Amino acid sequence: MVSDRGATTRNGRFRRWWRAAGAALATAGLSASTMPAGEMLAGPVPAAVVRVVDGDTLVVRARIWLGQSVETHVRVDGVDTPELKGRCPRERALAEDARRFVIERLAGGAATLRRLVYDKYGGRVRARVETAAGEDLGGALIAAGLARPYDGGARRDWCTPAEGAELPVAR
Repeated sequence: MVSDRGATTRNGRFRRWWRAAGAALATAGLSASTMPAGEMLAGPVPAAVVRVVDGDTLVVRARIWLGQSVETHVRVDGVDTPELKGRCPRERALAEDARRFVIERLAGGAATLRRLVYDKYGGRVRARVETAAGEDLGGALIAAGLARPYDGGARRDWCTPAEGAELPVAR
């Protein structure tokens, strides 16, 4: 016969630990749901571009302190670009154009991050990204017709035009 006594004891210890941790957070005026979500780092944060994932996502090595850097994924704030694994050939072609555009703009490998916040999907941050020349990357993508303004809501389709709107043409 298999006993679950050990599991109950471990689970009981875990529950007691979790209650104690929650009480400590509450005493400090913090809650697990609000700790990092509201944080914003104004910047500027100098960063070296490690690679361009797609039109609105980069991997950077950000310098956070003297002699200390952190490598992280950064989503370009305020824009939505087509997806490389998009639903139609047109979206995939536009996605490649957007990615090439970003690679060209960040060719020197340097960028500046401003207004950094945690991204809603976790594992990355959202930030305003400036090129080495001081150009706003998101604004440049929109001006080139390779991105749309994005506020975090539902993404619009890149395969079919909205009523009365024309879709950008892949280059």
